[in-house]
Amino acid sequence: MVFGAGVPTVAVADLKDGDFLLDVREDEEWQAGHAAGALHIPMSEFVARYGELTEAAPQDGRVHVICRSGSRSAQVTMYLTQQGIEAVNVAGGMTAWEAGGRPVVDGQGQPGAVV
Repeated sequence: MVFGAGVPTVAVADLKDGDFLLDVREDEEWQAGHAAGALHIPMSEFVARYGELTEAAPQDGRVHVICRSGSRSAQVTMYLTQQGIEAVNVAGGMTAWEAGGRPVVDGQGQPGAVV
């Protein structure tokens, strides 16, 4: 794990299948392409929908927060750590995810692209 500017961060290459992933990009970004199995709560709706995360997140695991490049997810990661949740920012976001050869699906479950 890397720590940058006080935000706990992890590289895409360090993520394992089954790690809990929270995507905080907006709806149009999500529909174009996202990691299969990720929970989607846009940053703009995050505080209002926080309960969805607490219901879905593993009680004894970490929340891996991802956006397009890592800026929005860093903000959400800081918020979550302040709430006592073990959270890490995914360095490089979905751009790094896609560049690393990880699968990206669209809103219909077909091959997607990061926008």
